[in-house]
Parts: sequence; C-alpha cells; structure tokens
Amino acid sequence: MLILPERGCILCLTAVLASCSPNEGKYRIGVSQCSADIWRDKQNAELKMGAYFHDNVELKFASAYDSDERQVQQIDSLVDSGIDLLIVAPNQVATISPAIDRAYDKGIPVIVFERKTSSQKFTAFMSADNYEMGRMMGEYIVSRLGGQGQVLEITGLEGSSPAIERHNGFMDALKGRAGIKVAGSLQGDWTEPTAYERTKQWLSENKDIRVDLVFGSNDRTAMGARHAFEEAGVDGAEIPLFCGIDGLPGKNGGIQLVRDSLLDASYIYPTHGDCLLQLAVEILDGKPYPKETRLMSALVTHDNARVLLMESEEIMRQSQHVEQLHQMASSYLHELDTQRVVNWLALGIIVLLIVVIVLFYLYHLRKVAIQRERVVSTLWNMEKEPTPDLSPKKSESLFITSFREVVERRMEECELSVDDLAADMNLSRVQLYRKVKADTGSSPVELLRTARLTRAYQLLLTTDKSVSEVAYAVGFTAPSYFTKCFKDEFGMVPGDVRKK
Repeated sequence: MLILPERGCILCLTAVLASCSPNEGKYRIGVSQCSADIWRDKQNAELKMGAYFHDNVELKFASAYDSDERQVQQIDSLVDSGIDLLIVAPNQVATISPAIDRAYDKGIPVIVFERKTSSQKFTAFMSADNYEMGRMMGEYIVSRLGGQGQVLEITGLEGSSPAIERHNGFMDALKGRAGIKVAGSLQGDWTEPTAYERTKQWLSENKDIRVDLVFGSNDRTAMGARHAFEEAGVDGAEIPLFCGIDGLPGKNGGIQLVRDSLLDASYIYPTHGDCLLQLAVEILDGKPYPKETRLMSALVTHDNARVLLMESEEIMRQSQHVEQLHQMASSYLHELDTQRVVNWLALGIIVLLIVVIVLFYLYHLRKVAIQRERVVSTLWNMEKEPTPDLSPKKSESLFITSFREVVERRMEECELSVDDLAADMNLSRVQLYRKVKADTGSSPVELLRTARLTRAYQLLLTTDKSVSEVAYAVGFTAPSYFTKCFKDEFGMVPGDVRKK
C-alpha cells in the first residue's frame, strides 16, 4: 500500500513531538504556615534551598496569618490540589486537628513541625523543645537577677503549643525561687504591636510596681514591651532588662538585638527548613525516618552574641551565594531547555523532509512499476502478434484507419512531416490536425511518435540490431533523442528491453 505524503508527515510529526514530551513525576509537597513572620520567612527560604537538591520536588506554600479558619481552608485546598505530603505548623493545638485528620485519612503523609496538635494522625513531628527553652530562660533570668527581682511575662498566642510549653517551662524554673516574683503575665499573640499595647495598658494600671526584667515568649514580643516602657518615660536607668526567644540571625534578629544590648538574652529557636524537607523526601521515598525529631537550640547572651552573629552572617552570605548560583543555573538550564526544543524542532523538520523525500521516491517507484506493468502487457501482446496492429478496428473511423496506414508506410522517413502526411491524405495541415485530434484526442505528431516507438520495441525484441540502428530504422535522427522518448513511453531505456 502506498502511504500518502500528508499522512506520513503527520505520523512522523506525532512521533517526534511525543519523544519531546517529558513525563517525569514530581513530589508535590504542601506547606501550611500558621503565620507570616521573619522566622517563617527564614524557614520557607531553607525549604526552597533544600528543594534545590531534589529536582523531583515541587513546593506549595500557604500562610494563615494567625487565623484558624483560614488555615483549615488552606489545608483542605492543598489536599484537594493533589499534594503528596503535607507539612503543617498548627496555629493552635485543637482547632486545626480536624483538617489534619482529613488529610491523613486520605492517605497523605503529614509532618507536624514547630507546633503540636491534639490529633494523633500524623506521620512525623519535628521541633525544638519549647518547654526546655522556657525553663532555660527561667534559669537564666533567676541567675541574671541574682535570685531577687520582679519579672513581667508576655506569653505567645493563646492555645498554641509553643506558648503553653514556654510558659510552663518558665514557671517551673521559678518554683522555689522565693526572691523572684512574677509581677504579671500578659496574653500576647507573638506580634510586636500586641505586646506593645498590652504592656502599655499594664504600665498605666500598675505605675507603682517596679519591673526588673521582662520575659517575652519571642523576641518581637520582648521588643514590643521595650517600646512601651521607653514611651512611658521611665528613667533610662530604671528600664528593665528584656529577654526573648527565637534568636534569629540577620538585621533586627534576636542575635543582633542581644549584641546591641536591646535584649539582654534570647534563645535560638532553629528553623532547619532543609532538614524538614529531607525528612519529607525520606517519607515519600519509603526510606526509614524518625517519628519525632528534636532540634538543638542554644542560649544567646552578650558573651556569645557577637560570635554567633558573625557565624550566622557568614551562613547567610553563603546561602545568598548558593541562591545566586541556583538562579544562574536555572537561567542556564532554561536556555538549555530552549535550545533543546529548537534542536528537537530542527530534527523534526529534517526527519519530516526525509520522510517526504522517501515517500515521493516510493511514489515514483510505484509509478515506474505501473509503467513497467503496462510494458509487460504490451510485450505480451507483441509476442502474440509481432507486427503493430494497425488494422482497421470497429471503433475507428475509416479516416483514422487510412491515417494509420500512411504512418505505417512512411515512418522510416526521418524527414517525414505533418505536411507530408496531410498531402497523402489529400488534406491541408490544419484539416488533418483537426480531424485526427477530434477522432483520437492526440495530435498527428503524437500518433507518429507512438507508432515509431512501438515499432522500435518490436525490432529490439525480434532482431539483433543495435539501438542506433533501430532508432534510424523507425525514423529518429538521433539515437539520444530516441532513447529519451523511449524511456518516457515505456519507463526504461532501449537497452533494458532485451535484458527483460
């Protein structure tokens, strides 16, 4: 069967495009952050950095901005989008649990990080020990105040596990310390503005109470309280000390605040987004993984703040360098992908051209084969009747029969012209042309040439004359022209006739 060129091109193009289509699967990991702050910005950046080393990972981030309802909706949306694993920092212990349960019940692994949940349906948990951080800060405060003084506490978001555990650890450290009094415990929500407002109100209501140290559940809370004390116009010498938790590197981070004496101490609350992502990949790869991972943390004081800041700044500088390298690599890979597409398209065009050439060549071979079949049929008829059949046929007019007899009689004359044939028929050149064309559809010259070539074929089969001798015998003046006309008529050169 002969394939049409158009169909062949379409089939080839389909094959080329199919070979260009990537089909690599990716792990889709959803990250549900309860809030948006510099601590979580750092962790998100580390997660992205970790993804650079896993080219089969796609991250989807969502931030609830301290809203339980929004976080529940975001978790459900991430699950519906088809994620393969959920990383979640619950805003509060109990309120987010139903959404976590729904994700887990759908077969999606769940990593709870930084904050705890009342749900037991999770795959792994990763966090620093918030109780221990609260207890260690309490021990430090007792030591810093020499066992005597009054402390104002500002807690984190009500119902969140870090706030609960840091408060419990802090209060347990003060048990049995008769010289340390808690002047008040204000409810915060991790934000600096709320801590500022609550402290400002407390100061207006407790002007006679002297505070020696303020403990904020995070650094921003401690700084909010400091601004309230400064605004209250308390004499500089009487401004209390301020301690917090987070100990972030970078500008306005807890380590810098301690170095600059804006905070007396902080406690590093590690983010470790890279470790978190590694845990997620191990779970998805089916590798062994720990059910619970406790991250190491450390106290930041004036004694070590400068060194810690230098180390953190160097790490951040190296991280920025890695980010730049990644962007350069991404740009290069994008260009490479573009070039690869161009190369595939060029290859596709070349393949298509080759296919078209091959198809047309096959089409030509088929055409030649058909012509050869016609020659074989003609040959078969010639073998049965060696002379051209120029006898009158029922379907031919008497005029055409007479014309054939004239052609047969004079075809050997190389100078024979249409005028000569017309004269033999007692007609003008124009009259002969019109009558022959009307009866046969061919011109007198075409009929003359066909008769000569047919006689030549017969002579080649039945005599041992050379090609040149046959050409002259049927009225051709040049063997080369005879060969061309013969090939056009029969699809082969005269010399091939005897081979067949």
